[in-house]
Amino acid sequence: MKYTKLGNTDITVSQICVGGMSFGEESEKFHQWTLDQEKTQQMIAHAYELGVNFIDTANCYSFGTSEEYIGQSLKNLGIPRDKVVLASKVYFNDGKLGKEAILREIDGTLKRLQTDYLDLYQIHRFDYDTPIEETMEALDSLVKSGKVRAIGASAMYGYQFHNMQIAAEKNGWTKFSTMQNHYNLLYREDERELIPICRQYGVSLIPYSSLAGGHLTHKTWESGSKRSDTDKVLKDKYDRAKDNDMQIIARVSDLADKYGVTMTEIALAWHYAKGVAAPIVGATKVAHLDDAVRAVDLALTDEDVKFLEELYAPHEVVGALPAK
Repeated sequence: MKYTKLGNTDITVSQICVGGMSFGEESEKFHQWTLDQEKTQQMIAHAYELGVNFIDTANCYSFGTSEEYIGQSLKNLGIPRDKVVLASKVYFNDGKLGKEAILREIDGTLKRLQTDYLDLYQIHRFDYDTPIEETMEALDSLVKSGKVRAIGASAMYGYQFHNMQIAAEKNGWTKFSTMQNHYNLLYREDERELIPICRQYGVSLIPYSSLAGGHLTHKTWESGSKRSDTDKVLKDKYDRAKDNDMQIIARVSDLADKYGVTMTEIALAWHYAKGVAAPIVGATKVAHLDDAVRAVDLALTDEDVKFLEELYAPHEVVGALPAK
């Protein structure tokens, strides 16, 4: 495993992050394909054995049970708290990113994860209903109190992220160190503005949907998995651009055959070629983690990157919330 620092912090993370959306109680109101406590623990144990120390979740994943399963798994496995980097998110809750909501939600997250601090606390979306200053001051108070080591943001428009960083700079508050944006070979819209702004601030990219919900891991559009059959969010994110994206998937497959590796390895290696710090991988089988970890050592050439990218066509924005 290879490791890197998050932004300008002293937090060292593996270059693969385990996605917590795969963990939690199954529910028709959220996801029907998530792993129970026992399987979650098996996944975390295997990831840890592979050198993966970075786990990302959110207060809303499986209605809080993702955080609960992760916290209980770490306790059962006896993994020292300082050997893992725990990240969670806030927004899809009462009050969104208001001060009261942030101060309330962090305590719930810490309790569910069975820890007294979080390494990385991220805002899950941009909140149009709360002044930027209120949100940034509340997040800064968590850092000052020791409940949070660093803060990050997730899917939003470039100008929104820039304005929030400016507010933090102007008032001497903690700035964002990471950006968890929607980014993969099938969705590259953030290359226009958001990613350049992240580079400007030395912010690390830890993208979600790094494998496009699994589309980049097999030659066919549908895989026959429970997630492929039941995940409505996945279908809404990608089905509208299927015709164009299947051409890109074919190229991932061709390059995988050329190098004698899996499509997962190619798709993740592309992230490293683009300067991504730690793509988030939502694995539901230990073999998925094995494939992901091997990608860390796969270096693509400039020609490979061009081959994978040249058929990309502009997509509708998926991730950032539109203004009301």
